[in-house]
Amino acid sequence: MSVAPAAPEPDVSPCTSCGACCAYSSDWPRFTLESDEEIDLIPPQFVNERQSGMRFEGERCSALTGTIGCSTACSVYAVRPQVCRDCQPGDDACTMARAARGMAPIPERPEVWGG
Repeated sequence: MSVAPAAPEPDVSPCTSCGACCAYSSDWPRFTLESDEEIDLIPPQFVNERQSGMRFEGERCSALTGTIGCSTACSVYAVRPQVCRDCQPGDDACTMARAARGMAPIPERPEVWGG
């Protein structure tokens, strides 16, 4: 007997069951607005060789844990780059990343999910 998955909590970010933005492009999690001090807060194993962005392993950011489209988390969430902070549930970047993985868009609800 199978059990249907529970409906997501209305105040829980859909990012925790997605991760598409973290697997969109090795050029996307780049450092652009971060100071050297902010970059230094990111553990070095997650920073690429050029020190220009996050390291990718295969087709995903090395800081992403879990299974894309099921359950994901960022192991450097508190010190993640600005490009990661700027991608919000349902915005254009989110929709583009989800489409690239064959995932349906999600509605924007920043007043509930926060950033």
